[in-house]
Amino acid sequence: MWIPLFTTSLWNTNTIHLWKTKYIQRRASPLYLPLLERRSSSAPRFTIPCIQAVQVDTSTDSQWNNAPLEEPLMTTTSERPSVAKQNNNHLGNTLDPSLMDSVKKRKQRAKEEPLCIVVVGASGDLAKKKTFPALFSLYYHDLLPNDFLIVGYARRPMSQEDFRNSIMESLTCRVIDGPQCQQKMDEFLPKCHYMSGMYNKTEDFVRLDQLLNNFEQSFPNTRVDRLYYLAVPSQVFEDVVHHIHYSGRTKRGWNRIVMEKPFGKDTTSYLQLRNSLRNCISEDEIYRIDHYLGKELVQNLMVLRFANYLFEPLWNRDHIASIQIVFKENFGVEGRAGYFDEYGIIRDIMQNHLLQVMALLGMEQPVTLHAEDIRDEKVKFLRCIRPLKASDFVLGQYRDRQNPQRSYLSEPGIVNNSHTPTFAACVFQVNNRRWSGVPFLMKAGKALDERKAEIRIQFQSVPGGLFSQIVSSHLPHNELVIRVQPDEAIYMRILSKAPGFTSRLEEARLNLFYRTAWEDSKDIPDAYERLILDVIHGEKSLFIRDDELEVAWNIFTPALKEMELTQDAWKPILYDYGGRGPVESDYLAAKYGVQWSEGD
Repeated sequence: MWIPLFTTSLWNTNTIHLWKTKYIQRRASPLYLPLLERRSSSAPRFTIPCIQAVQVDTSTDSQWNNAPLEEPLMTTTSERPSVAKQNNNHLGNTLDPSLMDSVKKRKQRAKEEPLCIVVVGASGDLAKKKTFPALFSLYYHDLLPNDFLIVGYARRPMSQEDFRNSIMESLTCRVIDGPQCQQKMDEFLPKCHYMSGMYNKTEDFVRLDQLLNNFEQSFPNTRVDRLYYLAVPSQVFEDVVHHIHYSGRTKRGWNRIVMEKPFGKDTTSYLQLRNSLRNCISEDEIYRIDHYLGKELVQNLMVLRFANYLFEPLWNRDHIASIQIVFKENFGVEGRAGYFDEYGIIRDIMQNHLLQVMALLGMEQPVTLHAEDIRDEKVKFLRCIRPLKASDFVLGQYRDRQNPQRSYLSEPGIVNNSHTPTFAACVFQVNNRRWSGVPFLMKAGKALDERKAEIRIQFQSVPGGLFSQIVSSHLPHNELVIRVQPDEAIYMRILSKAPGFTSRLEEARLNLFYRTAWEDSKDIPDAYERLILDVIHGEKSLFIRDDELEVAWNIFTPALKEMELTQDAWKPILYDYGGRGPVESDYLAAKYGVQWSEGD
């Protein structure tokens, strides 16, 4: 049988699907188009004549159905470090594990390989409150390798007993309690050792390497890997990475280094940091951690968008009026005053955590779920964002008139008359086909009225006004709300007729509350647990790539420089502790025809 194919400007997957449906809906085999053979990227583009006849040959059905998928193109840039890539054959059949691989599959990849984990900066708050509890949680969930060693490395002199007592204070069990939890702790703590040493002394890192070698020699016939977690300020990254490269590498497995933010303070400082590390460590070995990407609801964004046909057709400028990303804390800087006063709320929260969320909301669908494909799309989206100016911001700083000691300027470690903002609101404009004209609003602040992090996708108004006589005011927008924390949830705000003998319209919700929807919601892992597990398994989808970070800094740097060069002109507006923040943020949103939507 011969089938005529008329080629027009509608030549796409949808028309091919229609042809399949019309001509072969009763056949078990798909339509076979032999002229549209797979070609290399360098091959000339095939021109389809106006009228073409194609014969359906059922003998080729199995060949069509069993054809291997085309390998995704690997992206490279001239800015990547020249250090040779590691041999990652231990990952199994793929060199790039997928974001959605099951925990069982991830566990099988690495379970048999002994692992050394070194936490540099082990005496600090970050290591004690986040890193070690995450490692313990992975242990009691049986997600660490069968044989592992954890070494805490820091400058502070400390005995092994004191070290283990210090980290035991922050270890908890989410789903295991009583004697069984204590038993797990008793098994975990002897695997944790402490070594005191400086961050800039070669001989101290040589001693560390000897300790790791002693452990590795117990496994002469297998790979042994090393993971370095840098829970230290970025000012010492260069010294630590330099000494790891020359004195701390294993030759028997992979070496991976996890780095905590901040990664510089602007574009220039980030590039200086990156260039200082490029001769010691390759991009493949760097895992720039942003714990927000490990949060359950943030991980669910791509599933929500690309696995549900309901949303993707609406996810554009024709249907969405605004996107709002809000981060609020109901407490002040609390012990982080020295760090916070140097960086401020924009660098601490917005340039990294919230911008990453925005990239996942705005990017196009990646080719696959593999790390490089996902990060490629994030970079493309970020490059479409217009660099921010100071006038795109409203800045604030909290005070407490009833208890002046809680005011920001009264915090220990804060510079006198500091202009560091503790609150910021801004508007992004995205210059691409999908989002042109849609304002992306972002707000972050400390000492506000509640603790919350959420995303609100506000849809366009209903045209026509059919129910305008029933509703006293204009119809509220439909909203898709994604609550990241606390009490994870996804819900849709809609209008519905109130039940009974009435024509009254009321707002209602379509709810998905995690705590009631899933039995497993009581055991949602902490973000650090997921991210450290991803490092062990070599999965980089939830980590920030070098060019991605550079583009992110390019967006914020012009505004930051403008604010800092003319501080008097951009002095933060004072707002009350426990309030909503400066009212000027409402005026900023109103300039774009938007209201902040923060109600439940």
